[in-house]
Amino acid sequence: MKGYWIAHVDVADAQQYGEYTRRAPAAFALYGGRFLARGGRSQALEGRATPQRSVVIEFDSYEQALACYRSAEYQEACVHRQGVATAQVIIVEGLEV
Repeated sequence: MKGYWIAHVDVADAQQYGEYTRRAPAAFALYGGRFLARGGRSQALEGRATPQRSVVIEFDSYEQALACYRSAEYQEACVHRQGVATAQVIIVEGLEV
């Protein structure tokens, strides 16, 4: 079954965060990740206020999604996000249809 990253991100320093957004896609590609949503328009209808950025990335499996997050490539990119953005990232298994 497919795996999905769902991330909500608030950015305090767009310039430094840009280093993260330049580096992270290489890790996603290495693990077969495909962006389904990336920072487009959004509106919170229930729960927490709308984050600055919402991201959804699809992987061929839940295991690939986890492996990508845990990979050295992605963790190296994350260094550039630390201290300049607040992120909530979850990985969820898709439905078998």
